[in-house]
Amino acid sequence: MARVSDEELRQLAAEVGEKLIARGWMLATAESCTGGWVGQLLTSLPGSSHWYERGFITYANAAKIEMLGVPADLIETLGAVSEETAAAMAAGALKHSHAHASLAISGIAGPGGGTPHKPVGLVCYGWALADGSVMSSTCRLDGDREEIRSRAVAAALRGLIELVG
Repeated sequence: MARVSDEELRQLAAEVGEKLIARGWMLATAESCTGGWVGQLLTSLPGSSHWYERGFITYANAAKIEMLGVPADLIETLGAVSEETAAAMAAGALKHSHAHASLAISGIAGPGGGTPHKPVGLVCYGWALADGSVMSSTCRLDGDREEIRSRAVAAALRGLIELVG
C-alpha cells in the first residue's frame, strides 16, 4: 500500500482546524513514532496559530516521563506502545499546555523494533479534552516505515475530528 497522500493529509488537517475554530479551541500534540509530522502538517496551514497551541516530540521514554508526566511505572509495565501510555501522553499534553484538546501517537514504525507481542505497525493513539474526557485506540498498520507513519498521522487526525465533532 502507498502512504497517505499529501493532499489527503492536508484535507484532514484543514478539517481539524475548522472543527477547532468552530469551538474556539486550541490543540496540543504529543508525538513519538511520527516525530512531529502532525505538528508540521498542522502548522503548514495558514492561520493555524489560531487553533494549534504546541507540540511535544517525545520519542524517548524519558521525554514522555519528563515532558508529559507519563508515569515511569506505566511505561515499565505496559511499554511506550500501549493505549494506556498514549492516553497518558494525551492527558499530559493538555496538562502542560493551554490547549482544550490533544492527540498523542506512539507506535512501532519499523523496520525493526517489533516483537511477536508488539509487531511493527502497531500504533496506539490517545485523545483528550479539557473536560477530562480521554479516549484511546490501537491499530495495526501495514507497509514500510513511511507508510506506517503517514497512516498513523491520518488516523490520529480522523480520531480527533470524530471526538471534537
